[in-house]
Amino acid sequence: MTKLVLSLATSPYDRTAGLFDGRIRVEGCDIVPVALSPEETFHRAFKHAEFDITEISLSSHTLTVARGTSAYVGIPAFTSRAFRHSGIYIRTDRGIASPADLRGKTIGLPEYQQTANVWIRALLKDEYGVGADEIRWRVGGIEQPGRGERAPLTLPPAIDYQPVPAGGTLSQMLRDGDLDAVFSPKEPSCFSQGAPHVDRLFPDYQGVEEDYFRRTGIFPIMHLVGIRRALVEQHPWLPVSVLKAFSAAKKLALEELGLIGHLAVTLPWPVAALTHARKLIGEDFWSYGVAPNRAQLEAFLDHSVEQGLSVRRVALEELFAPSVLDMSRL
Repeated sequence: MTKLVLSLATSPYDRTAGLFDGRIRVEGCDIVPVALSPEETFHRAFKHAEFDITEISLSSHTLTVARGTSAYVGIPAFTSRAFRHSGIYIRTDRGIASPADLRGKTIGLPEYQQTANVWIRALLKDEYGVGADEIRWRVGGIEQPGRGERAPLTLPPAIDYQPVPAGGTLSQMLRDGDLDAVFSPKEPSCFSQGAPHVDRLFPDYQGVEEDYFRRTGIFPIMHLVGIRRALVEQHPWLPVSVLKAFSAAKKLALEELGLIGHLAVTLPWPVAALTHARKLIGEDFWSYGVAPNRAQLEAFLDHSVEQGLSVRRVALEELFAPSVLDMSRL
């Protein structure tokens, strides 16, 4: 029987490495892997649906599902998770001592729909009472002018949303004082280069993020995996095969990360970090599947509506192929 030849676009994380080097295979498929940054992957996936299997943004997938325009069916293999207190960069000369002080400020974003920024706005609202309609949002490239939203966006009139001036970048505008803050998962160069009056709101972000997890139980999901909808309709066995492969690749990565005799990553104490993560978050701290992540996925879907992104409240089950919601058990 001829195997399906399918393209796969994702970042080459340790948890996807087995899919790139052939140690992990997708049942019934020959995979052609393409290693890309999330920014490029999402641009090409949401604008042109270029890939058969692809890493996708949780936020953009949610809003396209809400509109009925999603080209991809979701698989609960969460290739990227990250706490985002580290992504709040501020001018230290604007009286911003806590997140509550961001109310009324002008804040730059690479994209309003970016999942990282949905989670940051969620913690502003839930933890500090600052709503999305109480901030002036300015959207543009972090280092290059001209960046726009990867999926079309129409926000409620109460959301003050504008592109930055032509030719402007978020890093340059934060450095020059044209913005009060920037929310970004990547460090703007003005911060990494030590520009005056630019710092993180939470310099000790790990401590703050650990406290956030202890209180909320949330380890934020950023990305999932999508399969081209037409392929799922033609090959209904494919979603489970893809989820099994991504789960096996993650298992392999964690086994290698736990090797103390020869370290899998270029850090002196990765095994200690692995042990700490398991003590804090749990043995399966990077869980795949819907059931162990239901509470935070439901919260995210609420935030997407609250922040003006989703045109309706999406049911969690709409994000994923039905077959991955009810996996077989031994």
